Amino acid sequence: MLREQDNTRQNMNIFRKTISLGDDRTITIETGKLAKQADGSVVVTQGDTMLLATVVSARNINPNVDFMPLSVEYREKYAAAGRFPGGFRKREARPDDSEVLTSRLIDRVLRPLFPKDFHAETFVNVELISADRNKETMPDSLAGLAASAALTLSDIPFNGPISEVRVARIDGKFMVNPTFSQLKNADIDIMVGATYDYIMMVEGEMSEISEEEMVEALRFGHDEIKKHCIALKELAIEAGYTQKREYQGDEENEELYIRMKSELSNGLRVISESAAPKHVRAEQFTAMHKAFVEKISTEYEAKTTPEAVPHFLINQYYQKLQKEIVREMMLTKKVRLDGRKMEEIRPIWSEIDYLPGAHGSAIFTRGETQSLTTVTLGTPLDEQTIDGALIQEKQRFLLHYNFPPFSTGDARPYRGTGRREIGHGNLAHRAIVRMLPNKEQNPYTVRVVSDILESNGSSSMATVCAGTLALMDAGVQLTRPVSGIAMGLITDSSGNYIVLSDILGDEDHLGDMDFKVTGTTKGITACQMDIKVGGLSYEILTKALHQAKAGRAHILGEMLKTIDKPRDAYKPHVPGMITFKIPTEFIGAVIGPGGKIIQEIQATTGTHISIEETGGFGEVTISGPTQDSIDLAYRRVKQITAQPEINEIYTGKVKAIHPFGAFVEIMPGKDGLLHISEIDHKRIEKVEDVLKEGQIIEVKLIEIDKKTGKLKLSRKVLLEKPQQAKK
Repeated sequence: MLREQDNTRQNMNIFRKTISLGDDRTITIETGKLAKQADGSVVVTQGDTMLLATVVSARNINPNVDFMPLSVEYREKYAAAGRFPGGFRKREARPDDSEVLTSRLIDRVLRPLFPKDFHAETFVNVELISADRNKETMPDSLAGLAASAALTLSDIPFNGPISEVRVARIDGKFMVNPTFSQLKNADIDIMVGATYDYIMMVEGEMSEISEEEMVEALRFGHDEIKKHCIALKELAIEAGYTQKREYQGDEENEELYIRMKSELSNGLRVISESAAPKHVRAEQFTAMHKAFVEKISTEYEAKTTPEAVPHFLINQYYQKLQKEIVREMMLTKKVRLDGRKMEEIRPIWSEIDYLPGAHGSAIFTRGETQSLTTVTLGTPLDEQTIDGALIQEKQRFLLHYNFPPFSTGDARPYRGTGRREIGHGNLAHRAIVRMLPNKEQNPYTVRVVSDILESNGSSSMATVCAGTLALMDAGVQLTRPVSGIAMGLITDSSGNYIVLSDILGDEDHLGDMDFKVTGTTKGITACQMDIKVGGLSYEILTKALHQAKAGRAHILGEMLKTIDKPRDAYKPHVPGMITFKIPTEFIGAVIGPGGKIIQEIQATTGTHISIEETGGFGEVTISGPTQDSIDLAYRRVKQITAQPEINEIYTGKVKAIHPFGAFVEIMPGKDGLLHISEIDHKRIEKVEDVLKEGQIIEVKLIEIDKKTGKLKLSRKVLLEKPQQAKK
């Protein structure tokens, strides 16, 4: 049996390629061993971290489809890290936010690189099947490479390869794919996706860096990606994956297209140049399309042998014509759909303190995009617990983004949070998080919720602006306010291009780039870029970044007209809270046996007390309805954690009486021995003759045993000495 297994292994066609990361780390790509019935499969390994990536594409092309039906899933198996999933079912369920975000990172690079007429359902799955024992390698840095390798080592049409890397700057030096520990000290954290020739995707956060530093980071990441692309091409040749499958492309009707171009172009130009509002413009485009369909339908019905009206082709060609005319108008006439100049920002108005019941609120409206954002300040109990396969932590800053259908005038049900909402919320979170005060300055758990009420371009950037205003309205002391802008791009085959500031929804749909940049007066805090064409040159990237800087500054100036700095104090209805530290050895004393002491303090003061051991101390957080209740609880805790001092006088309670003396509680949970010889100057036969249990007396601490920490008390030193009898 073992011999048969060995022979089977020998018959497998296994191919490997190793990529050096420039230090002692290497990445290995292997194919031919696992999941061989998929169209493409690879295992990508770095140390003990292993990702299995598979891709399968349907052999039949979906008819009447004008988009790429691509599905990308990234999942982390708990077994990979030797852990059980949480919950009652003890198995992996729906993907968590981090898995969704990684799936989006992969999707956004792959999608533009499939042939435009390839409409077969395609499924890319990347799974973490092994994690290193120290849980230091970040698998999401390898996921894009793994997905690209699976596609490259298949017969699926794909204009790659691509790769993705994480670029971090730590102590002034750039590095690729840092560990979890290293990333904590980084002032730049970005994911870069690219082909050998062009950058396709960027997403990340940074600590107020300059545009030049941003470009430098992208160049550094792209240089590494080029090595990966070369390795994938070499591996594809070695493994024999150089031929791609044939497929049936889009149906064509040149005669119909020429006719539509002749009859509709002028009308499309008139609508495009009218600078009409979004809904008016959409209604006009729809009416023209409908009129042409009715005309064609009448002609087809009048034929001796009626033909089926080619609705799909008409729709496809109409969108193609509309896109061509709008892009031509912008490139040649430098006119946008709403009549603005290329760098012009739409009108902005904002308002704070709109919702009296919220801890902070703001409305931010830019053109036809509007966000109503709230801030809620909570206790440590409100922190979000992250329990992933690799990451277990708590988050005290949450930002949630909601995009209901009515915001775009769509008549459809709202089915809850989708991938787009998770992605947009994460971008806004990245933009603001580094500007938040530390826990000592702001002990609250902070939740920001952006509800998009209107949308026509960059609602995620409206969320950043509204979130900043709402946080300042709530009294959260931001380091600096943050604004954001979305940039667009229109190019042609001759190399001409224009960069658009503050893009509309239609400009995003018809354009070649969606580049969102957020920052303060000091520098960039976050970015997200998607490219829909072959790639982006550094010349265009640099221009877009500097044009975005001017746009951000204008938007921030408008925001500061509403509120120019955070409120000096929280609003009256915000729960009171204080945070302070106690020595670790006193945590047990404050909690008490079975939680008895802390529960009694909470019950008598009406507060909530939480204690977390961190940095060698116990971090105590007390929240309550009034400042008096918080102060009372604070004093109770401080009494417990106070250190006894020699020669100090204490008022204590007699807790127990023994023949040799009495034990007196001088602080909560701290008893000292009052020896019978220290009760009075005169000789005492029985302790009970002077003291009773429960009696309140004054004593002085005269000694602390250095080894045991036991306390020695005296009462007699506080009593007047009796006069000696006269001789």
